[in-house]
Amino acid sequence: MGRRLSPPVSWLALPLLVGCAATDDNSPDPATNAADFGATDAVAAGPATSDPYAHGFTDADYPRVIEVAEDVYAYEQIHPTGGEIITTVSLIVITPEGVLVADGQENPEETQRLVDTVAGLTDQPITHVVVASDHGDHTGGNSAFPPGARFFAHPTSAALLEATALNFNPPEGAPPVIVPTELVDPDTVLELGGREIRLLHLGRAHTGGDLVVYVPEGKVLFMSETYLKHIFPAMRSAYPSEWVAMLDRAIEMDVDVYVPGHGVMASPAILEAELLSFRDAVRAVVEEATRLHGEGLSAEEAAEAVSFGTVEEWSLRDSQKLRAIRRVYLELNGELPG
Repeated sequence: MGRRLSPPVSWLALPLLVGCAATDDNSPDPATNAADFGATDAVAAGPATSDPYAHGFTDADYPRVIEVAEDVYAYEQIHPTGGEIITTVSLIVITPEGVLVADGQENPEETQRLVDTVAGLTDQPITHVVVASDHGDHTGGNSAFPPGARFFAHPTSAALLEATALNFNPPEGAPPVIVPTELVDPDTVLELGGREIRLLHLGRAHTGGDLVVYVPEGKVLFMSETYLKHIFPAMRSAYPSEWVAMLDRAIEMDVDVYVPGHGVMASPAILEAELLSFRDAVRAVVEEATRLHGEGLSAEEAAEAVSFGTVEEWSLRDSQKLRAIRRVYLELNGELPG
């Protein structure tokens, strides 16, 4: 795998510290990463960015493997994008009859590292791969998953990937585009090794085919790119107002751990609080862009005129703010894909 992994951090063995004092030292403890896990104070969430280095992590800490419930893991890896550094998160669910992985990484090398990590956790093979986001930073390495693994996706995402594969003129040596063959209804229930895993489409949001993965035993909800922790709402393929409604549905579910598709993993309490903040940020972008559209401002003028407060400090603001406002304008003009 290129470098030896530390044992996975487990929340199961960490006490939840209620009312704990904030600390100026936010660097991870090499044994438990306790600076990030178990604390409930808002201050303990660290800086409002998805940059792992700003949270005190180094390259040696990655990939991070965090056990968020029994035999359910968040796999977090460094991901450069938009001139910044963030992290991309995949989900691993281990059962006695195989392993489900939700979202790969951006290329075959990084996804192979994910596959190797699974092999270090269990002897069970990867049998199910869920394409929760059809964007390349989550699908570009899917060819590294084992032959015979079943790929699941929403019909919209499957059709997009199929069209990409048919029209793809790759340079020599480029990895193939894997087209999912298992199409997901709005609520598809998998029974794997006696474990129930639900694949849900709670509505269009970051893309037209977003899926979330719910593990009732453990109450874990992997939200993929519908939840971007401390990242300015990225709306290149989004349905902005529908995204707000989708997040409201997720927040109403019976969940103990919300796992984002991007962003530094933190305690369950912080992850939930930041999900609420992200929902509010998406709503603010929609509401302010709608207001400025009504006043006759161009998208470029609106981006200059509006400030979203502390959300302006989030990762990828420079590359995503204007893009998000343009997407809301397209929605208001009735110009989004059906």
